Amino acid sequence: MTSVNSSSVTTSVELAPNYKIPLVLVGLSLPILLIQPWIGGIFSLFGLFLMFQTVAIRLQFTETALDVYRSGQLIRQFPYQDWQNWEIFWSKVPILFYFKEVKSIHFLPIIFDAKMLRTCLEKYCSKE
Repeated sequence: MTSVNSSSVTTSVELAPNYKIPLVLVGLSLPILLIQPWIGGIFSLFGLFLMFQTVAIRLQFTETALDVYRSGQLIRQFPYQDWQNWEIFWSKVPILFYFKEVKSIHFLPIIFDAKMLRTCLEKYCSKE
């Protein structure tokens, strides 16, 4: 995605949604519901919650910050200059994205394209 201003051209990359984790959680909850309804219900609700988040949340990498959008509205910006570290856990089956800012840490489930996430992180926030 490229945004054009009258004075300059800025480039941003929006990560595509990935429904694997929510679908796996909902799928696993079905047999568990037969054995332990409470536990299966918890798995199912969490999977449905992540499904909703996958539909509603978008991450966009710009030249200066990671922008978080919910239903098309910008809700938060994380300037790269404040980042100290980042990590994608379980690289073969990425499920969790962690990054640390000067004043806080953040954990996000991988509900977006993990390969493009890594590519953007390496481009905009090198680990040095």
